[in-house]
Order: sequence, then C-alpha cells, then structure tokens
Amino acid sequence: MIKAIFFDIDGTLLSAGGHVLPSTKKALRKAREQGILVGVATGRDPAKVARLLKSLPLDMYVTYNGQLVYTDNELIYARTFEKAALEQIVNYADQKSRSVNFGLADHVIGSRLMKLGQSVAGQRLVRFLPQHLPVGFMKRVLQRVHFLRSNQHYRHMGIVNQAVYQCMMFSPVAGDQHLAKALPACDLLRSNSFSVDIVPKGGSKLAGIQHFLAEKKIAPSEAMAFGDHLNDIDMLMGVGIGVAMGNGQRQAKDAADYVTGSNNSDGIAKALKHFGII
Repeated sequence: MIKAIFFDIDGTLLSAGGHVLPSTKKALRKAREQGILVGVATGRDPAKVARLLKSLPLDMYVTYNGQLVYTDNELIYARTFEKAALEQIVNYADQKSRSVNFGLADHVIGSRLMKLGQSVAGQRLVRFLPQHLPVGFMKRVLQRVHFLRSNQHYRHMGIVNQAVYQCMMFSPVAGDQHLAKALPACDLLRSNSFSVDIVPKGGSKLAGIQHFLAEKKIAPSEAMAFGDHLNDIDMLMGVGIGVAMGNGQRQAKDAADYVTGSNNSDGIAKALKHFGII
C-alpha cells in the first residue's frame, strides 16, 4: 500500500509551460483525500518551491536534492557543507571564473546569470539549447560575458562563513570528471547539460526521502516517486514504485518501474490511475 508520493518539479509536476496541469491538481487532491502524503523531491530551493507551487497543497518538501527536508510544521533533516568543502567550491569558482549560486535556508545568493538559468524560462531554454548549440561553444560565450570575473569574488562575499545546503554551478557535462576530482567532498547531480548541482558527499533526493520516511515510520516499499532526469534515478530505484515521465531522459526511464505520459499529457494522473492510487 502506497503511503507517500514524491514528485520532481521541472519536467514532472510542471508542464513545459511552467504550470501544474488541472489533471495533476485533481489527482494529487484525490490521493491526499485517501490519506496518502504528497510532496516534492527537487533540486530547487524552498523559496522557489513555494513560488512555483503556491496553489498546490503539499505535505512534505525534500529540497536541495535531499539536503533540506521539512513539512509546513517541522524540520525533518538539514545538512550543510563542511567549511573545507565550501572552501574548495569557492576557490574553484573564483579560479575558473565560474558562475555559481549558493543555496541557503531561505534564499539563494551568487550569480545573477545562474539565477536566470534556474528560472522556469531559463530551464525551458536550457532543455532546448543542447539540440542546437554545442556545449563547448556556450561555455566559451558565457565565460566571456561573465560579469563576476574579479579575483576571489565569491570569497569576498563571505560565502564560506554561511550555512550552504547546495551549490549550482555553470559547468558542461564534459567537465564533470575534472570537477569531481577538484571537489572530493562533494557529489555532482545533473538535471541539464549546462549546470550541475553540487551537494555534500552522499547527498541525494533518495537520501532526503529516506530521512522523511524514517521519521514518519513509512517503509521505502510504501513510497512512490515521479521524475524525469538523471538526478531522479536514485529515488526512482529506491522506492516501492518509480515512475518516469514520458518526456524523461532514457536513463531515468530505464531505472523506473513504469513509464507514463509526458508532463504535457496528463502523465501523473495516468500513472496514479494505472497503479490504482486514484
């Protein structure tokens, strides 16, 4: 019996237009009426989640790829970077002139360029661009127009003295191996080809979900998760039922128990009906 359902946001709960479909709202309401807990598991920050899903009642929030987990009434789990790991990230960003955002408990600070990329419009653009522009070309262009090129810019912002849950860095896929070597105390999680989410070692959506389930005494087999991208794979495989969206990446579909319709064609409602949840 499913007792909790977790949804990725971009490409899953949200349509390509950045809205929650009426069928999705209705399906989630029906699930909650049966006593099933409904929430998100996302790389987004709490403030952005609140803005994007303000019309959608939710029971739990797994944010920053599992680093900050809470309900409307209680904090379930919180994990920030060790200072040494944050020092490595800041040094790398300053030395390589990389645009970075730093996720704090109630807001995000850092690069305005990255904030644009994290917007709904920016996410749609990011998903479109790789089909038409080489990643290496985009890297060179953005580094040339990068307006934060002063040495030790992020260090001067005092980032290393703050409680940071996740970093979002402009970094093409081709650079992941080098970046991972430079940041040994971190894990890299991808939801697009141009930027990477950086979390403390061992952090993931699944880890955040597991903390919530343990707190509520719910077995992983009694949980369900929906996702569409690479950073969703672990949670799709780690719960009782993993559902990949029809618009999802091939790797996410391969990891899922079931592939439903797309985020534009009532995929969530179809899957919940398929499994008899609603």
